[in-house]
Amino acid sequence: MFTVIIIIGILLFIVLFLALIAPKNYHVYRSIELDHPTDKVWEHIKYLEKQNQWSPWSKKDPNMEQKIIGTDGTVGAISYWNGNKEVGEGEQEITKIVDGKRMEQDLRFLKPYKSESESYMDLIELGPNKSKVTWGFSGKNKFPMSIMMLFMNMDKMVGKDFEQGLENLKRNLNS
Repeated sequence: MFTVIIIIGILLFIVLFLALIAPKNYHVYRSIELDHPTDKVWEHIKYLEKQNQWSPWSKKDPNMEQKIIGTDGTVGAISYWNGNKEVGEGEQEITKIVDGKRMEQDLRFLKPYKSESESYMDLIELGPNKSKVTWGFSGKNKFPMSIMMLFMNMDKMVGKDFEQGLENLKRNLNS
């Protein structure tokens, strides 16, 4: 019995130690330079419906259920999705718009696991027909997920999807 208590104590210590050193936050972002004026680019990032056209997740499940709730392109508009295991179920809500410059959104994932993140898109004019889009998201790693993040890299997991999405945006703007 004493051995069992020692083993449980050691396991508990390991879990507590891992929870202590585990990353508590994450921030992933990618940027792309585009040969288009900011007003043209803004029309493709401001509207949730247009975001669905270049989103990498839309391509991972072309049959997923999607709907826009509220007035698209305004604070409070929500894009809801429910798809296969790769895209899960969730919604994104526009929480702030700085017209022509920045959009902020709350991301709420419902499946395969519940989590919340903050997403943003920044648009900067680099010249008359040149702009830069930065797409990112951040959030908190809650216990026990924080321990899993010791063995997983959020930047590697999501960064490639952001890169693909921005390339899709570039392709859409060029067509």
